[in-house]
Amino acid sequence: MTRSILVTGGTVFVSRFIATYFVESGDDVTVLNRGSHPQIAGVRTLIADRHNLDHMLDGEHFDAVIDVTAYNACDVLDLVRGLEHATVGTTIMISSSAVYPETNLQPFAEGVRLGRNTFWGDYGTGKIEAERALLQCVNDAYIVRPPYLYGPMNNLYREAFVFDCAREDRCFYLPHDGGMRLQFFHVRDLCRFLELIIDARPAQRVFNVGNPDSVSVREWVGMCYAAVGKTATYATVDNVEARKFFPFHDYEYRLDVHAQQELMPKVTPMDDGLRESYDWYRAHMEQVNAHPYTQYIDLHLAPQPTH
Repeated sequence: MTRSILVTGGTVFVSRFIATYFVESGDDVTVLNRGSHPQIAGVRTLIADRHNLDHMLDGEHFDAVIDVTAYNACDVLDLVRGLEHATVGTTIMISSSAVYPETNLQPFAEGVRLGRNTFWGDYGTGKIEAERALLQCVNDAYIVRPPYLYGPMNNLYREAFVFDCAREDRCFYLPHDGGMRLQFFHVRDLCRFLELIIDARPAQRVFNVGNPDSVSVREWVGMCYAAVGKTATYATVDNVEARKFFPFHDYEYRLDVHAQQELMPKVTPMDDGLRESYDWYRAHMEQVNAHPYTQYIDLHLAPQPTH
């Protein structure tokens, strides 16, 4: 049965992939955005600011609203207000693991205390406010909290940075010994889980999502190099802020994803997902927002030639 789905955003990475996924599933997809990026094929586009919808959505029917671009309570409340005279089934907000303070015991479970995370700051506290607003004012609402997302259409310079280092046969500079562990989730697996929520409407309302196994940054870099067909070599860096030369915070955390696993046991193997990511990157390099990590490395970390 064809579903009618509203996606906020629909123009870059997560929201773009979600919109594409449901279009390719045969659904009627509407994207709501300000028209500042090229639109994908197969969607109906509503050009508007979510804070000034007026009566644009009056009379609309959506089996699901997938809100990817809510970053605070105002974002949520203005969209809910804009949908007041529409018919809406399920509303799903894409939140973040940033809602968990780093002082909590790990792995973070859905029911633990939320609070400010030193590494994520206002982004995390804004997501907390957005979650609370949605759950208070929408009955059939769900919250999904992913860790680091990766996969095709990723415009963030994360795996793409490592791919570039591999392509240039560069030694890769790791924070400390490279043992810091990170948790990832393929963006298609996120879509699969959203689809499951829409169709099954589980009793639980808040879900952590992610691969059940974390990987060390050394392992992750090695898999990125392998996706390019190269073998990584490493150098280690201490006493330098990681974000100057590495695409992640110097912060290790893990989400408890048992509830997700009960509903969706299988996820994309990381090596397969990274190969797919690299295939997309090779064809769409211009869509990725590069960051000058290599310039910093060459100026401050790499051995300098002697004269």
